[in-house]
Amino acid sequence: MTHTEMVAALKSRFGASVLGTVEFRGEQTVNVTLASIHEVMAFAKGELGFDYLVDISSLDHLGEEPRFEMVYELYGYGHGRHLRIKCKVSEDESVPTVSDLWLTADWHEREAYDMMGIDFAGHPDLRRILMWEGYPFFPLRKDFPLEGRPSDMPDVAFTGVAPLEGGPFVTSAGGADTVAREPRARRV
Repeated sequence: MTHTEMVAALKSRFGASVLGTVEFRGEQTVNVTLASIHEVMAFAKGELGFDYLVDISSLDHLGEEPRFEMVYELYGYGHGRHLRIKCKVSEDESVPTVSDLWLTADWHEREAYDMMGIDFAGHPDLRRILMWEGYPFFPLRKDFPLEGRPSDMPDVAFTGVAPLEGGPFVTSAGGADTVAREPRARRV
């Protein structure tokens, strides 16, 4: 089955839940609704032969609604094709876990939870994986300053600004445009 046929099968099966598709440099991306993401992923694995979950990542579109976007990278060993599936997520929504489909999703989802604060409904062990339990911030969100935030947990870590105190870069979260939001050298 070709990429085009696979995307056609997804459109045929899920109809209006497929919000759009993009083909770029031989790679296919399918945008779907959050409500259909688990069913789409199960179909991709079971019917389309995407037996390997390569990665799960998330994007922070600060200033837009929905704010977040989940990105799932799939690969099929049997046919040697890649597929990217995306869905948008609001701050107050939960994403259905796919750890019941691919065991590797467990750690990927925990990382998205830990770094971005995205909740995964039905996850068997949703807790921080990189930061310590009780850490009040999500370091990969665009509104997290590059110079860090104060920490009032001396018994767990340290006091003062964390984690890049006095670092060489600053950013302006929510700036007027992408140029204003880009990290740049600190002005002394």
